Order: sequence, then structure tokens, then C-alpha cells
Amino acid sequence: MPIFSYKASDAAGKVFKGTLEAAEEKEVAAKLQAMNYIPIRIQAAAGRQSRFQLDGSINISSMFQRVTSKDVMMFTLDLHALLQAGLPVDKALSILINVAEKEKFKEVVAAILKNVQSGNSLSEALAKYPNIFPMLYTNMVKAGETGGVLPVVLDRLGSFLENSQDLKDYIKSAMVYPLFLVFVGGISIIIMLAFVVPKFAIIFSDLGQAMPFSTQLLLGISHGLRDYWWMIIAGVGAIIYLLKKYVQTPEGRLKTDRMKVNLPVIGTLVKSVEAARFTRTLGTLINSGVPILQALRLVQEIITNQLIAGALEMVYNRVKEGDNLSAPLLQADIFPPLAVQMISVGEETGKLDQMLLRVAENYEKVVRNMIKRFVNLLEPVMILAMGLMVGFIVISMLMAVFSMNEVPF
Repeated sequence: MPIFSYKASDAAGKVFKGTLEAAEEKEVAAKLQAMNYIPIRIQAAAGRQSRFQLDGSINISSMFQRVTSKDVMMFTLDLHALLQAGLPVDKALSILINVAEKEKFKEVVAAILKNVQSGNSLSEALAKYPNIFPMLYTNMVKAGETGGVLPVVLDRLGSFLENSQDLKDYIKSAMVYPLFLVFVGGISIIIMLAFVVPKFAIIFSDLGQAMPFSTQLLLGISHGLRDYWWMIIAGVGAIIYLLKKYVQTPEGRLKTDRMKVNLPVIGTLVKSVEAARFTRTLGTLINSGVPILQALRLVQEIITNQLIAGALEMVYNRVKEGDNLSAPLLQADIFPPLAVQMISVGEETGKLDQMLLRVAENYEKVVRNMIKRFVNLLEPVMILAMGLMVGFIVISMLMAVFSMNEVPF
């Protein structure tokens, strides 16, 4: 029978951790409730403790105090569980102070609790920390408070954050192996150029014989790398710094984002990622009771591509004038036509929020498949590129050796 780890609270707010055997999560929750505990978090227990984990409650990652989107996601899911169990907001927040793993986040939750106890609403307290809880988050909480359905909204918000986090984690994990190949291959080539090739250079120079052009080129690169490595590092660093500064300007950011959208393969991927983010966010907001105009304005803030965000301004103005959503989206030509057609169907059937969420699920799958294909293609290309570089080094050395022995090559 599967083993589940849990975090639960008693009536006094004390947090307990442990494991239980059960067929499913619902059975664990029922057992905890039978023991007069309030379930906070239930998840399948790992087969064995991670070697990066010090004990059941503290792990190496908790030493880094920066509050991440994953911390906010777990906070949202835990708060929903406590409110769903019937606890008032202040009591739930006091429990979550003990649940938080990072000291910095404990301080933030404690400050939010203090604000709530002073008479502020939860959304007003969250709004004091815009770097942790963005406007999108606080507006959804505010909509839940206004409609008296805060636990429901937190459930949707938790699902939204969970899906977004899953997509980010998938993209990051997919790029680990290609980046590892680049790192290892690059280090190998640098070692060959900096330490192996110079040994042959000494032999060739002692003989005083003319060498093939490719060998001369290789020795020149090796010489430059060994004697002017600091200039190369400084030059690359300066170029990266200047490019970063330029991209941070409005003009540079817009040009960079336009270039991304117009690239053959990358452009389709960028549009699909932004379509998934747009539809997931807009669908969640509308489903939570946020008016469509306010929702569109909030969505603009989370779109990372400035070209697409600028086009959404036209969409916002058209909807404000009384137009539907799909027509200006189709005219803007910023999202795949199929996504816009599905949104149009949602408008015609009166189920826009549900259709937006369905479109988001479809395009999240599309993004995953595209990344998988891209990585599968990238790996052999990178291996081939590294092989060509190593092959050039080896052949250049062999040509010099053959020319010394007057053997035709």
C-alpha cells in the first residue's frame, strides 16, 4: 500500500508531520480528520530520503532565502486547504507561519497576519508585497473576497500556479542535458587548445618546416587562447554586458522580442508559450469573477514578449469599445489561428473561461512536444558540432605530421 507524507494541524494551531499508509490521498485526509487533525499538505512519500536532505523538515534548498514562485504556490495550496476546512483567515495564516520552510517567507507571512489582524483584508495585506504576490495574484484574491468564495478562488489560483510551475520546470529540465553537453564539450576543446596543441607546436617549430594553413590557423588560435585569455574573457564579458544593457532598454527589448517571434522555429515556440500563458491566466481570472477588461489589463503584465504585450493593448481597446475578444486577437496575428478559433467558439457558446482553460491545456502540451522535439534535434546537432571541432584539431595535427614525413595527405 502506498505511503503518504502529511502536514496537519490540531485545533490549537500546532503543526504535525508524519506518514500514513493509504490507498489514496482522500483516505489519508479522512484518517487525519478522524484524529481531529486538519490536513494541510498530503503527498506521496519518496522511497528513500534524498541525499540532499538533512532531515524531514529542512533541506539544502531552504538555506537559500529568496522567496520563489514555488514557495508562493505551496502557500496558496496550503491556505486553500485550511480555509476549506473552515478555519478563519487569521488562524490559517498563523498555522502557515510554522509550515513555511524559509525564514524570510515566515517573516512575510507573519507580517501579512499582522496586517489582517489590524483590520485589513487578505488582498490588501498581500498587496504590500508586490515582489512576492504580483497584482494578478492579489486581484484574484480580492475577487474571491468580494464574491465570498475565497477558498474556491484559492483552489483555482493554486491550480494555475501549479500548471505554470510544471511548465517552467519542464523547460528547465529539458535544457539540462544540452547545456551539460555544451559545457563538457567546450571545456574539452579549451583543454586541447590550451595544453595539448602547444606540445605539438614546440615540435613543429623545432623542425622549421612550413606547415599546412589549417595547422597554422590552429596554432594561432591556441597561441591567442594561451597568451590573451584575459583579453578574450574581458571582451566577451563586455559584449554580454553591453547587450544586456541594450536589451533592458525599451527599444532593445522590443527589437529582441520581434526577432524572437520572427525566427523560423523559435518564433512558433514563443507564440505557443505566450498563447498558453495568456489563455491560462485570462481563463483563470474570468472564472474567478474578474471582469474581462480588468483581466486583460492584468494579463498584459505577465506577457514577457513586449511585441505581443503591445498588440494586446489594441485588443484591450477593441474589447473596451464593445467588440468581442476573438476578432481583435485574429487581427493582431500574435497567437496561432487555432487558438483564436477556439476562443471564438467559447464566446459563441457562452463558455469563454472554460474554452480558454482548454486552449491553455492544449498549448501547454504543444509546448512540451515542441521542446521535446527541439531538444531531441539539438543533441545530435551539438554532438556533431563538437565532433567537427575536435576533428578539425586532430586533422590539422595529422596534416602537419604527414607533411613532416613527406607523406601525401
